[in-house]
Amino acid sequence: MKLLSPAISRLARLRYWRIEQWMQNPVEVQREVLQDLITHGQYTEFGRQYGFEDIFNVRTFKQTVPIHEYDDLKPYIERIMNGEQNVLWNTPVTWFAKSSGTTSDKSKFIPITEESLEDGHYQSARDVLTLYYNGSPESDLLTGKGLVIGGSHQISKVNDDAHYGDLSAVLLQNAPIYAQWVKTPELSIALMDEWENKIEKLAESTIHENVTSISGVPTWTLVLIKRILEVTGKRTLKEVWPNLELYIHGGVSFTPYRCQFEKLIGEGVNYLEMYNASEGFFAAQDDAASNGMLLFLQHGIFYEFMPVEEYGKPEPRTIGLDKVEVGKNYALVISTNGGLWRYLLGDTIQFTTVYPFRIKVSGRLKHYINAFGEEVMVDNADKAIAAACAATGAVVNDYTAAPIYFSENGNGAHEWLIEFEKEPQSLENFTHELDNALMQINSDYEAKRHKSIALRLPVIHALKKGVFGEWLKNKGKLGGQHKVPRLCNERTFLEEILAVRLAVN
Repeated sequence: MKLLSPAISRLARLRYWRIEQWMQNPVEVQREVLQDLITHGQYTEFGRQYGFEDIFNVRTFKQTVPIHEYDDLKPYIERIMNGEQNVLWNTPVTWFAKSSGTTSDKSKFIPITEESLEDGHYQSARDVLTLYYNGSPESDLLTGKGLVIGGSHQISKVNDDAHYGDLSAVLLQNAPIYAQWVKTPELSIALMDEWENKIEKLAESTIHENVTSISGVPTWTLVLIKRILEVTGKRTLKEVWPNLELYIHGGVSFTPYRCQFEKLIGEGVNYLEMYNASEGFFAAQDDAASNGMLLFLQHGIFYEFMPVEEYGKPEPRTIGLDKVEVGKNYALVISTNGGLWRYLLGDTIQFTTVYPFRIKVSGRLKHYINAFGEEVMVDNADKAIAAACAATGAVVNDYTAAPIYFSENGNGAHEWLIEFEKEPQSLENFTHELDNALMQINSDYEAKRHKSIALRLPVIHALKKGVFGEWLKNKGKLGGQHKVPRLCNERTFLEEILAVRLAVN
């Protein structure tokens, strides 16, 4: 297989000139994407409702079509699930990606079209390989297998013609046959429902494979890595899989996990971040030295960027690529070849560079703490956790936080629940390091902490290992894409986790 590496590398890099084209002409390419979407959309009921046949530019599109959240599009989606076609998109919709929010029991069903699969998810995945091979032309990545740690929902029937599952299940079920040759585990294990048993099967079935890459959410990947090392008795994954060269991660910030991964995986492994969801594949890291992911601009998605202060206004303002600023928080608004029109995704991003446009995910519109005007975003929290770990030698598996509101007994604070892989010698010292890091990162937090007038020192609880997993299990969200919400202005889920903590103890 080593003899094939140069040929595979050349083949994977053939598309790079196309990527360069949309990198060099981003605004023009995005206009073309929107026009193509409108051309498809004009033959749908949604398109007729909003007069797509008369929309010829971005300005008219924004003036004509309102911004939608999921509940706004839900009636259209339910009609498609009941068997109607040409509602949001003009080609048949026979698949739906089931996506559940982290703070709600309700599920979203995102329409998946042939175009969103082929031109979106699959082309984006191929482009990730192209970008990687462009930066690592001597790579042997495709001479081995990729271990994919996906979701845990079996394919289910919607009606006689349509099915649903979580995104990874839908992608695996529709993937071309050749894709199965370079992936592990086999489909029956990859789609298993029961996550704890799935970890065992994943470990047993892959330890004798030639695994060259791993992709998955960091939290669940760590669980699998530790089990594989237990089963094999090895110290690092490089001892299990000597040809392992790449870990592809996404879903949550990698910052709090990097040190733990580097220790457990071993040396000589590259790390690549990507950003995809049920709604589409948005970005991937094109340069290991760059702090950001290259925004994918020619994959069936038209982007708008809403300054976060616009959220909640009757007619929120959005801007295009030509007006974005580095370091500012924007909410993503997308129109897609899956039939989502001016859809408010819920994620917040920041641009790290422009021309080329690189982004990082900074949090969620509803996942932040701003109970006292401190505006702490997930990105702030991830960096503060990493700084506190570096200062104290601690290792964090997972965390969440919510406010303690003013009461008769005292002023406000942030309450943190942290599951440590390695606890600090002094939780008090860790608390001060976390607090100091947040003050350095976020000036609003620093102002509210001044003399503890509005905010006092954070309250931190060290959880036993497994508490977060038990909470997710109780909510039917153990494994795959599901994760603990990092930050929230209300305390409901935090109180639920504290109750699980008492039960586990």
